[in-house]
Amino acid sequence: MSHCCSARLGLFKNDAAAVMVIVTPFWALFDLVSSDQETVKNGHNAPLRRTARSLPIALLRARERVMGPIREILNESGISEQKFRVLRVVEESGPMEQTALAQQACLLLPSLTRMLRAMEEEGLLSRASDPDDGRKSIVTITDQGQQILQDHAGDAAALFSDFEARFGKQRMEDLLDMLEDLVNLDMQKKTDGPKKD
Repeated sequence: MSHCCSARLGLFKNDAAAVMVIVTPFWALFDLVSSDQETVKNGHNAPLRRTARSLPIALLRARERVMGPIREILNESGISEQKFRVLRVVEESGPMEQTALAQQACLLLPSLTRMLRAMEEEGLLSRASDPDDGRKSIVTITDQGQQILQDHAGDAAALFSDFEARFGKQRMEDLLDMLEDLVNLDMQKKTDGPKKD
């Protein structure tokens, strides 16, 4: 899937909590109470939703609630959530091109490039030139990177089970399905019709 982050919120399982950050560019649009497209289109003022009912803010708050205990676990091993997310994506997808990895891990390419250099030095990942295009790099997880994931697997499973118990197993599955649908939305601005010459 070429969208930002995996959308199955299995926490460490697919680390889709990170999907929460994708909504930020649409802040103003989703904050509007009115669903009247003409009001938005014509630039008329509309009242703002309460922050609890603002989609971007609600998603960010939910992300922080989910990520709190995850950060505590990761801090014990000295690895950042961004690095862990990169490891998860590469482990799940297999060797992958750097630009695709940036998209899947919800990171800007320059930030990922800097991070990969550090992760290579730490022995967590390796990079090699794409045999089909020498300008591109292919990123592969190492045995040491795999070990980091395995070291956290038990804590991750216990944490997700706790979330399921508190939130409800079926509600969790429904939430994951809806988040996946949200990630797959086509957010391109719709036109009124075909362009005329």
